[in-house]
Amino acid sequence: MNIHVIRMPDLGEGIAEVELVAWRVKPGDAVAEDELLADVMTDKATVEIPSPVAGRVLALGGEVGQMLAVGAELIRIELQGASGSTVAVPAAMQAPAPALAPVPAPAPQPRPAPISAAGGIGPTSPIPRGRPLASPAVRARAWELGVDLTAVSASGTAGRITQGDLDAHLAGGTPRPAPPIPASARETPRAETATHTVKIVGLRRKIAQKMQEAKRRIPHYTYVEEVDVSELEALRVRLNAKWGARRGHLTPLAFLIRAIVLAVREFPQVNARFDDEAGVLTLHDAVHLGIATQTDAGLLVPVLRDAQAPDLWAAAAEVARLSVVARSGKAVRDELSGSTITITSLGRLGGIMSTPVINHPEVAIVGVNRIALRPVIRDGAVVARQMMNLSSSFDHRVVDGAQGAAFVQCLRDYLEHPATLFVE
Repeated sequence: MNIHVIRMPDLGEGIAEVELVAWRVKPGDAVAEDELLADVMTDKATVEIPSPVAGRVLALGGEVGQMLAVGAELIRIELQGASGSTVAVPAAMQAPAPALAPVPAPAPQPRPAPISAAGGIGPTSPIPRGRPLASPAVRARAWELGVDLTAVSASGTAGRITQGDLDAHLAGGTPRPAPPIPASARETPRAETATHTVKIVGLRRKIAQKMQEAKRRIPHYTYVEEVDVSELEALRVRLNAKWGARRGHLTPLAFLIRAIVLAVREFPQVNARFDDEAGVLTLHDAVHLGIATQTDAGLLVPVLRDAQAPDLWAAAAEVARLSVVARSGKAVRDELSGSTITITSLGRLGGIMSTPVINHPEVAIVGVNRIALRPVIRDGAVVARQMMNLSSSFDHRVVDGAQGAAFVQCLRDYLEHPATLFVE
């Protein structure tokens, strides 16, 4: 029997280990060359591992949620045909090893409800043979919507289904109906103590670790201020009416980005990263702005690099592009790292205020709440104004309360007098 051991490849950039987040095959499956075997996660990027050989799966090298070191055994495959006659395998993947007992495929588990508004957990059990190619984010979204991926037309490379394919399918059809509940199940009294267990893996675990680290290491304080954006909204509507068709649509976020770029010139200590182990605060001249983005897989923070350089429309276009690649699971590592200050917004769900968690090792995060028409007293009269709250958190070790408040007041002044956004 000709056995090839496929080992966890070196993904570069100093990565020493990855998390196994999904198997695409199970013992006994026949696999073709370049067929996907597993999904692993490094930092916040999911990487698909293809097979360099064709053959039959003998054993899996780990369970979902397990950390695998670079070079660790990933999977064993019995080769088709004569050894070395039809396949070219990298030397690191050719070392034969004594036979292992096949790892049994995990039993299917009932899928629990998604965990919180921060994002659900995608399928983690091995993916049966015969399913179409799609990323974990597409599979998770299709599962939530009840869409059978075998019915979706694929337009991606090598027949891969994209988020756009899923959108097109939904626009032209309806999700498959849920299976009827058996009579026996309907008659069974509800178990008041019934529970489900969910293994926190992949991006969900990365988010949990990141949030825990931030709250443990950073003494947060949050400052909330209301901003009258009536003039800004009037300007935005006018610019969109005049230029939107040719230059793209402007959202309030584009103006806030501009305000932050100008405000950090006066308060450079908030555009910084703090190495608390070395006791070094690094101030940045360039503004690399993290944009907290909700995706089907969880919260990601793509980075608008050199936010001080583009104009309103260019900044808005780049933010839109980053949002698309993040939600489609196509963001690369460089697009998800290196931010110096972050914006987080819940959009229309933004509520009155929030207490955002700082994106460690940064020292400040600007939270945006929804714009709402509120009664405000102006010159002794009650008038309706477009109001928005900013809920911003700071690292109290390096940004004093007065400094954080003054920074937010500076943002407020720029946003309430939008003409000053264009004066250097």
